[in-house]
Amino acid sequence: SRLQEIVGHRAGGHLRMFVREIMPELVENAVPLYLVLDDLSGSALVSNIAWSMWDPSLMLDRRANMNDEEFEEMMAGRANVCWGLAEGNSGLTFRRDVSEVAAADAGELRNPADPLGWHDFAENEGYGFRRARRMDMWRDASSGVLTIDAAFQDSAKKKDGTRTAIHEYLLRVTADPDTLEVLSLEPEPRILPFPECPGAVANSQRLIGSSLADIRDEVLRQLRGPEGCTHLNDAMRALADVPELVKSF
Repeated sequence: SRLQEIVGHRAGGHLRMFVREIMPELVENAVPLYLVLDDLSGSALVSNIAWSMWDPSLMLDRRANMNDEEFEEMMAGRANVCWGLAEGNSGLTFRRDVSEVAAADAGELRNPADPLGWHDFAENEGYGFRRARRMDMWRDASSGVLTIDAAFQDSAKKKDGTRTAIHEYLLRVTADPDTLEVLSLEPEPRILPFPECPGAVANSQRLIGSSLADIRDEVLRQLRGPEGCTHLNDAMRALADVPELVKSF
């Protein structure tokens, strides 16, 4: 395995290109490991919040240990990373209280009536960040179209044992079973850090008419930077595995 070759690489967008370059078979065969590696880029962008959720004073300590130039450089580096952090949006304003960014209870993802709906979640001591996703798919009995129901949640652990959600989306998609063309795409923003974030949903409609086989590249081509939400993009890019899943029908 060439997996060890990614050690030492920064978990940014270039990591995705590197993984596809050295292990293209993970993408070609829709190996679940690829989704885990692909998620490193998106989750690394937000996972630092786990420290502040565990100890809210850490956000203030970090600011106190920066001079003004360092702070301005940090905030400038966030500009136009995504829709919510587009220039002029509130996401580029420093918040002293982390609860202004994330305060929603992550809740229990498992449905008691469907105990096999999720795999086991790793438990750890101390602070922690978790990205959880699922994707259910079936063929509609009346129309025959593929129907996909997906969910995505980023959350961080608190000292009282609960979890706070930072991002949460539901995603409902229909597609032609023969051509794999996306017929409808309905993201539902549930929990997001900034008031402007839900606005990214509108641009997702650009993907209607795309093939699910090409959706991963189409998301990066059409919804990069302030044109899209990084985390919604991650949820939609996972749809690229549907063509492989269809083979099991």
